[in-house]
Amino acid sequence: MPYVTTTDGTQLHCTDWGSGRPVVLLAPGVMSSRAFEFQATYLAGQGLRCVSYDRRGCGRSDWPWEGYDYDTLADDLAAVLESRDLRDVALVGCAVGAGEAVRYLARYGADRVSRLILVSPTTPFMMRTVDNPQGIDPAVLEEMTGAVEADRPRWAAELAGPFFAGAEAPCYTGTAADWRGLPVSAEVARWMTDLTLDSSPQASIQICRTLFATDQRAETVEVPVPTLVVHGEADLAAPVELCGARTAALVPDCTFVRYEGAAHGLFASHAERLNKDIVSFLSALSA
Repeated sequence: MPYVTTTDGTQLHCTDWGSGRPVVLLAPGVMSSRAFEFQATYLAGQGLRCVSYDRRGCGRSDWPWEGYDYDTLADDLAAVLESRDLRDVALVGCAVGAGEAVRYLARYGADRVSRLILVSPTTPFMMRTVDNPQGIDPAVLEEMTGAVEADRPRWAAELAGPFFAGAEAPCYTGTAADWRGLPVSAEVARWMTDLTLDSSPQASIQICRTLFATDQRAETVEVPVPTLVVHGEADLAAPVELCGARTAALVPDCTFVRYEGAAHGLFASHAERLNKDIVSFLSALSA
């Protein structure tokens, strides 16, 4: 069956492709699992079992009003792993998916998970506080949630350029020409926008709050499995020094790979390289 029922009764749409060692893909932001189209197809073709699901509030899953904190999202992941009795799992978490994966390991341990791959992670802590002075001003979060509430379609469209090109992206003016010159086609940029909008407004706001304001420094230090962190050096959404570099420094057994000139949306802009890095990491550890 394509649906998994969580502990609070939420239905999650799940895709299960291929056979072999399981790789579970956790999508970025409020996008559905369709965002991992380039990875799921490739990995399944490499003899791996690719499992992905739409996060609550997104895509084909239920859109409940509540449950967008990391504890609940980690419980949802646990329901997926348990429903399919997945073991020796390689977890691939992109952006907020990285936070989900780290919280899952903190809550459930590594009985089912043997490898962790974090792509453009938002861990360990993005918000500026007294003891996190390098973080991002909380006013940025309020500005973003205000934009979602005022005009969510425009907010999603304005994300596409920086998402794939960082600060080099042209300012959005409301035309397809704004997406010319990106490291992806205009069609991929439009697809990303559509995926972002295929979610509830409540999920959009609450997931943004969760990834921005949750301090995961203590649990990141306790990650118990070999980990690969991949991060673009031109990432505006999750700056590499604040997120990827700090995550890699905290995780005990970690390989850190920087993508020069790359922004946040590596799953599409650098799909071929990312796919090969995932397979290489898993193969090296299995040798």
